[in-house]
Order: sequence, then C-alpha cells, then structure tokens
Amino acid sequence: MKIGPKSAELFETAKNLFPGGVNSPVRAFRSVGGTPVFIDRGKGSHIWDADGAEYVDYCCSWGPLILGHANEQVLESVYETMQNGTSFGAPTRLENELATLILRNIPFLERIRFVSSGTEAVMSAIRLARGYTGRTKILKFEGCYHGHADSLLVKAGSGLVTFGNSSSAGVPEAFVNETITVPLNNPEAVEAAFKMYEGQIACVIIEPVPANNGLLLQHKSFLQLLRDLCDTHGSLLLFDEVINGFRIGFTGAAGYYGIVPDLVTYGKIIGGGFPVGAYAGKLQIMSCISPEGNVYQAGTLSGNPVAMRAGIAQLSQCLQPGFYEALEKKTHYLIEGIKKVCTVRPFRIHTIGSIFWLAFSDLEAVRTADEIDPASMMVFRQLYHALLANGVYMGPSGYEVGFVSAAHTYDDLDFTINAFAKAFQTITP
Repeated sequence: MKIGPKSAELFETAKNLFPGGVNSPVRAFRSVGGTPVFIDRGKGSHIWDADGAEYVDYCCSWGPLILGHANEQVLESVYETMQNGTSFGAPTRLENELATLILRNIPFLERIRFVSSGTEAVMSAIRLARGYTGRTKILKFEGCYHGHADSLLVKAGSGLVTFGNSSSAGVPEAFVNETITVPLNNPEAVEAAFKMYEGQIACVIIEPVPANNGLLLQHKSFLQLLRDLCDTHGSLLLFDEVINGFRIGFTGAAGYYGIVPDLVTYGKIIGGGFPVGAYAGKLQIMSCISPEGNVYQAGTLSGNPVAMRAGIAQLSQCLQPGFYEALEKKTHYLIEGIKKVCTVRPFRIHTIGSIFWLAFSDLEAVRTADEIDPASMMVFRQLYHALLANGVYMGPSGYEVGFVSAAHTYDDLDFTINAFAKAFQTITP
C-alpha cells in the first residue's frame, strides 16, 4: 500500500528527531516494510491517519483499549478528574477505588501496587520475588516477553537448560547469568532447571497466555506443573498478564485455567489506555514492599489520578453481565468469517478470549517460538499492506496478535471479513 503524503512527511521529520524515527521499535514497520502510518485520531473501533484514511482497528493500542477508542464514559471520567489536577505525587481516593474494584473481583489477590507501565510492574515483581525468597535467579521461557528490563532481555541458547544470551546490547553478562531460560511446553526442561539450580530460583515468570511472539497457547497441565514445582522448591510463580489480563475474563488466565500464581502483573488495560501498570499478590509476599517491608519500589506517577479514574470507568464496564461472552462471540464470528474467505494455504487463526493470531502454518496449535516458520512472515507482509489498502489496521508484525474490542460492531466485522477476502486475492506464493 502506498502511504499518504502526510504520513510520509511526518516520518521524514521524525527520523531527524528519534532513533529510527520512532519511540518504540515495532512502529518503524521494519517487519512489514514501507513507511509507518501516522495516526491522527480514533473513535470506537475506527482510527484515521494523518491523510484522513479510515481503518477498522484491531491493534487497539496493543490490547488495552478493550472498549475501543475514546469511550464516552472513560472520556467523561477523565475530563472531570483533570479539572481537579493531573498529578500530585500523593495518595488520592481514586487509588483506593480502583484497587478495591480489582481486589474485590479477583479473590486470589490480597494487595496491589500501582506503577506506570507493564515493564515497571514486572521489574518490581521480580525484585519482590528475590527479596521475599532471598534468592537471585529467575526462570523464564523462550518466546515470552516481559518488557525491556535488563535481566529479561534474554533469549535461549542451545541445550535443554541454558543461561541465555542477551537479545540487546547494553545488558551486562552478570545480569544475564541470573536468568535461566528454558523452552515453552517442555516439562522436562523445567524439571531439569529446578534440579540443576536447587534452592537458587526465586521465581518462575511466564506469560500464561504467551502473546508477544505469536499466540503460543500452553496446556493447562504445563502451567499446573509450574505451580507444583514452585510449591515443592519454595519458588514463587509469577504470571505476567500484561497482555492477556482482563482480556480473556476479569480474572485473566489465572481464573481461566484455575491456577493461582503468587504474583501477577498487569498493564495499561487497567488504566483505560493511560500509562499504568500494577503488580499484585498474596498479603504475606506483598507486605515485603517498602514502606511496610525492605523491598524498595517507588514512582512519582504511580497511582496517577487520571489513569486511576480511566481505569475505574473501563473496568466497571468490563464487569457488566455478559461483557466477556459478547466479546468472545464477536471474536469467533470474525475468525470464522476470515477462514471462509481465505484462499491462501496453509493458514490458521489461533485464539483465546478476544485475542487472535494469524498463522500461515498447518499446525493445529503453535506452542513454542521455534514452531513459527520465519518464511511465513513474508506472506504476512503482503497481507498486511493489502489489509491497509482495504481499510483494516493491525499491529505491523506477523508475530503480534490482534484484539477485538467491545466497540467493534458486526458491520465492522463483516467489513473486515470482506477486506480479508480482497487482501487474500493479492497474495502471491
């Protein structure tokens, strides 16, 4: 698709202001090629770019806009709050209200701490796990992304259990050496890691619904194994629900699978799209956080009143009866419609809740990162630009998932299915 002149001009200007012309790498369109689309505004399920082109949006700001763009109740709440000030660096009533809303409706959580991003939430939760257990090593999984904290920018090397290699320059080797990386969907690897590093693992961190490198859905039995091993060896189980939290139900993957983690992290969905994150867990563990305990974590904008009020407005709507059932019904309608018009093989759509992932693969389930064929990304690149040309916007990478929001109408879904039908016709092997 040929990007409009205003987006192209804005990108040329941006390249003289920001590294690569962007403030987050995937926005540069490197995975799909071409010039980034600069977004001007959004309303409901639609966004408009700087040149006035309109798209049905399935990126939804990478997931948190579960109600769509510029939701009226969220906007009204935010406007009212902003009249009283935007930041105090002091406690407010709104922090109490959002925390109460979350804790009352997620019964396995007893305390919560608000921060400003998902990355900060995970970083803080890992520090807490280390402080609580007195151990230093963490165990993570290849194919799971937990933000850009140094010890988490690690990918697996060769072998069943390995200390990973940093996937970013600037990460000291000493940090990497505290991170054990094992493959997903491999019980033997996890058991071997616990045996090899007996008494050293502070926590196991996993996206219970891995959604940053494809949608790598795991068996419940694998997640239960992690819970059992952590109990046996005195380690904490940390569910990173920054992406899937409140997306597959109010209680997230923990509630969906019926497996209770010791700690859980959330991202911007709890702030209605504003910069916010949180980590939460059992009272005994969370009590170790300063000022109650000796694990330090702070933030001037933690519990920001505008983000708190937006979160209250958004999550209150998510709690309405039938909300998640209606959202999943729409997602299934969209997926089945795309399957019917697909003329490209191999092709599958993997889904859970209101999250979906397009995979040019024959595999009925993709559970590990190495099961994704890199060559399929070239097919996605063609599809991506054809979808843009036909009025559908998704995240600009074949490894990223899509999201359906409550704002998507069945007319939007039918429009999207028709756009896919046209886009599939343009793909060449």
